[in-house]
Amino acid sequence: MNYVDLVAVLAVLQLVFFAILVGRARGLYGVEAPAVSGHEMFERAYRVQMNTVELMVIFLPSLFIAAKYWPQSYVAGVGAIYLVGRVLYWRSYSAAPASRAIGFALSMLPILALAIGAIVGILRGTAT
Repeated sequence: MNYVDLVAVLAVLQLVFFAILVGRARGLYGVEAPAVSGHEMFERAYRVQMNTVELMVIFLPSLFIAAKYWPQSYVAGVGAIYLVGRVLYWRSYSAAPASRAIGFALSMLPILALAIGAIVGILRGTAT
């Protein structure tokens, strides 16, 4: 099984889940499209989705490039930490935005590790 691809697909599905939560929040709190502000609980759901979109742009390329140079199981494990971080970010940001630090750190640190791993792998020049 290609664990790196599994982590990537799970990240995409996680983003879809967050998008569904935003749509649900629109209905619950009466925030008509195209508005992106209104009720605070809608804005929290929207910010979780947008922050996840922002991180996906650097997560997926870093994941796939690192996987070219390092063992798949290690890269997928680091990617799984990102997924857990996003869940913690969502739960904490939804409850109290000021409490999002751990979830954000567990999202950002794996991205940095993957990006650094990708750079080191590229510079070493040996793909797995």
